[in-house]
Amino acid sequence: MRIAVETFAVHKRVPLTISRGTTAATENIWVRIEQDGIEGWGEASPFSVATPAQSTAAILAELQPLAALLEPYSPLERQKIQQILSSKLRLSAAHTAIDLALHDWLGKQAKLPLWQLWGLDRQQIGPTSVTIGISSREAAQQRMQNWLQQVPDLKAVKVKLGSPAGIEADQAMLKAVQSVAPANAKFSVDANGGWSLADALTMSHWLADQGVTYIEQPLPCGQEADLPTLYARSPLPIFVDESCFTSRDIPALADRVHGINIKLMKSGGLSEALRMVHTAQAFGLQIMFGCYSDSALANTAAAQLAAYADHLDLDSHLNLVDDPFVGASLQAGCLMPNDLPGLGVQRANI
Repeated sequence: MRIAVETFAVHKRVPLTISRGTTAATENIWVRIEQDGIEGWGEASPFSVATPAQSTAAILAELQPLAALLEPYSPLERQKIQQILSSKLRLSAAHTAIDLALHDWLGKQAKLPLWQLWGLDRQQIGPTSVTIGISSREAAQQRMQNWLQQVPDLKAVKVKLGSPAGIEADQAMLKAVQSVAPANAKFSVDANGGWSLADALTMSHWLADQGVTYIEQPLPCGQEADLPTLYARSPLPIFVDESCFTSRDIPALADRVHGINIKLMKSGGLSEALRMVHTAQAFGLQIMFGCYSDSALANTAAAQLAAYADHLDLDSHLNLVDDPFVGASLQAGCLMPNDLPGLGVQRANI
């Protein structure tokens, strides 16, 4: 099989600010695997949660030598390919790009979309949230109104909290957003590890009173020992994101959280994401899928598994002005994968 690797830049309509900083644009990576006239596509996007940070340059440095190593193999020889990937790749985003491309190739070879190949029911897919980053009350309200123009049937909103200005600023921003949001919108909150245990306890009760449905990553990664206290005293479900990369992380978290956020770039692709789904289910945990600065390519890949999710946050591509791909489409606020084989992703006319 032949492998091609190239970069593409994407720019956000509105820069996204979280507790760790602001992102306005990223340089992502497009991987194509070709054999027998079939081409499978994958994506890697950089993110900073990992140690070391998974930069575009670092991901490229791992992917580019793989072309020669994998050329003798067929995309159907997954076990042999996995042995090479395990020995040569240390960055999960690099692994994700190859894994997605292999899945896309397989679906196209079978002439079936992945959700159908896995026997999933698209009608089980719930609404995806749209994200509002940390900002002033006025800017947050404007962002909410912009989202409503773009997604008229919006049903779920995620608000980024953990402001450096403190929980009073968090409270003021959330109330400002709720004042202009649809009355029936489901609200969730993501602190991206921006709270202390004391603040998380205070906010969990306050957020419950505001009708918020769950809290994501309230405590910093590395502070998991404090999660049992929050778990016992919070009236809201607690989800972890930065504290959970792969299925190996789930057993140690199962007694102190209610759910996990699966992101393809963290997990290493659809293969491990599916393993995480089954592991979480075995422990009775809820499941959500999230994203980084992913294009429609990676978010459509995640949407193939969306029928398993209790909550979805696959909106990053909706905030791009120059997404080079199209795939899953918004239908009644839900990101629905299509009937095309594989991932169901095509080039956009931009």
